[in-house]
Amino acid sequence: MRIVQVLIPVGKREPVLAVLDDEKIDYAVWDETGRGDFEALVQFPIPPIGVEPVMVRLREAGIGENTYTIVLSPETVVSQRIGALKERYSGLRISREELIARAEDLAPATSTFTAFLVLSTIIATGGLLLDSAATIIGAMVVAPLMGPAISASVGTVINDRELTSRGVKLQVGGLLLAIAVAAFIGAIMKGTLLLPPGLDIREISQVAERISPNFLSLFLALGSGLAGSISIMRGSGSTLVGVAIAVALIPPAATSGLGLAWGLYGMATTAAVLVLVNLLVINISALIMFWLSGFRPAEEGDVGRARAAVISRAALLGIAIAFLSIVLALVTYATFQTALVEQQVEQELNDMFEEPEYVEAGIIRGENIEINYEPADLLLDNPVSVGLFVGYQAGHEIPPDIARIADDRLKKATGKDVEVTVGFVVAQQTAR
Repeated sequence: MRIVQVLIPVGKREPVLAVLDDEKIDYAVWDETGRGDFEALVQFPIPPIGVEPVMVRLREAGIGENTYTIVLSPETVVSQRIGALKERYSGLRISREELIARAEDLAPATSTFTAFLVLSTIIATGGLLLDSAATIIGAMVVAPLMGPAISASVGTVINDRELTSRGVKLQVGGLLLAIAVAAFIGAIMKGTLLLPPGLDIREISQVAERISPNFLSLFLALGSGLAGSISIMRGSGSTLVGVAIAVALIPPAATSGLGLAWGLYGMATTAAVLVLVNLLVINISALIMFWLSGFRPAEEGDVGRARAAVISRAALLGIAIAFLSIVLALVTYATFQTALVEQQVEQELNDMFEEPEYVEAGIIRGENIEINYEPADLLLDNPVSVGLFVGYQAGHEIPPDIARIADDRLKKATGKDVEVTVGFVVAQQTAR
């Protein structure tokens, strides 16, 4: 339930109270003596979804758009008419006025936003380098990215350009700052005693997850955007949803910055694409959810402009997502194909060394097979690099041309150009 308090302008008491009587709403009225433009203060309970339509009727009765109004959330309301009001105004959506207030509260002052974003990026960057999922999740609790994403969409549906502009600027500027901060930290940490010498950050599992994005990333972003809008409309779980939104944005942004610090520009670009597509999906999902939920500008004349803005912005975001999805599609396809090639290589080598020719020769193949074949190699049509060590028992003769035979078999099995390197180890066993 909500408690609404509204000042009644001079001469408008009767039409205002007539609206509340017609709505069968219990109310209390106090004479207003502090301001000459108003004659009374009225207070009444109403379900959250009923605030907006009742306020529309009150404006028609003489309550101005900017008239002093307070909407409160009481612990409980006891009234004989509450049951009928709940049946008439059933639903969980909040009013337009509450939505605007929440969107403004979620987009903090620029200095506060910047401070929390920098701290979040520092923690996330450390978590990536430490390969610590727990640390990265901790960084997401600090990240303030939910507010700008929500406020940009809210501003669009209610035709508030200032709110929209601020939300967009905070999102874009914040993510660029996150990339820059991560790059700065990476440049400082690189080559220090805090990191192992010769560290290849692409082999860190938490980093690898963000440089091989696929279409599953879209579902994370889509779910985060929808959850964010629902949590705001219904006033629950916004903190946890903010973590989900941050998970989709801050870790890949920090990964992109680390790629810049290490001079791995392909890695930086891939992670940046993941950041951008997640950002766009979060925004378009929240935008569509707010519009479909029935939020509109207060003035009837602004509804058409808001509808045009929603359509144009959704179309622009959709086109950008479709374009970037091509990149994700290529990465998804390449990742699947490289995994398939690795599986084919391992299976073919297992089959090869189980044949009688190699078993009778005393060949002992270990499990140490090194396959270097990344998604970029597939897209660039580079050969599959395979290295393996095989052992043979002392006194046995090694079958000739093992590398060439393995090369031919792998080419036939995978349909790819293959470069095979075979190392030999003599196996010895002490007598019992």
